[in-house]
Amino acid sequence: MLSLMGVAALVAVVHAKFYPTYPNIETCVGLPVQYSCENTTVVTDSCCNVVQGGLVLQAQYWDTYTGLESQGQLLPQSSWSIHGLLPVNCDGTFGQYCDLSRQYDPEPSPSTLPNGTVITPYKGPSVRKFIQEFGRSDLLHYMDTFWINQGAPNEEFWAHEFSKHATCTSTFDVACYEPGYKEHQEVVNFFETVVKVFQMYPTYNMLAAAGIVPTNTTTYTRAQITNALYSQTGADPWLGCYDANGTVLGEIWYFHHVLGTEQYGHFKTLDSIAPVTCAETGIWYYERTPTSEKAVSH
Repeated sequence: MLSLMGVAALVAVVHAKFYPTYPNIETCVGLPVQYSCENTTVVTDSCCNVVQGGLVLQAQYWDTYTGLESQGQLLPQSSWSIHGLLPVNCDGTFGQYCDLSRQYDPEPSPSTLPNGTVITPYKGPSVRKFIQEFGRSDLLHYMDTFWINQGAPNEEFWAHEFSKHATCTSTFDVACYEPGYKEHQEVVNFFETVVKVFQMYPTYNMLAAAGIVPTNTTTYTRAQITNALYSQTGADPWLGCYDANGTVLGEIWYFHHVLGTEQYGHFKTLDSIAPVTCAETGIWYYERTPTSEKAVSH
């Protein structure tokens, strides 16, 4: 039977394990409410609005295999998978690996920035451990289901996305979590945010409802795909076709300005401003290898 002291110690451990991940936005209350890249007044607090990286892209992949099927790393059936949240500055430029003190990527890409800075590969504990330290087994399960790497463990992909992109988004700066910041709090909060925004766009279902499903026998036009998604989002997404002829669909980006913080603010969907990479006709939306996916609950 536990003593009162033992019970108290157990309660303390439980509370420590489920440490909150949200930032401190108390100072944001009462400030002008405005969308990123559309502000008409000077933004005084970059923790309250997405100043750096104000054009936010929600990116999804359509892969047909993972390369690690033998290890149980499978794609989610009847769903696209997560790429991440990609920040672009309001002037069209973008940063990469903006805070090397928070570099957790074991295989940085690029390994050297345009200014000559070399990105040192990370050798420490996995970001998977960061999530576990915050008691977020639910988040970890979701990420292992929908945020799938190709040819390497999932957590390496997650670390890459945080290190390369989240460090270039102002509302994930460590200062936004003070006072009381707990190490890696913003990392877990970023992963939560990526999942939240991914859930806004059930790409597979939106396409399937318009009669566009993976097939190895029929091609689609670019207009068929974009029109189906436009009918549900009100904006034209970017389609990524990476083969030489631009005929194999592999990625989709949804563009946004954000009202408030990236963590909890409102995402306004915008038309893509990126150059088209898919052909007008003859686009393949290939079926996956049957042994490369698993049934999932959404």
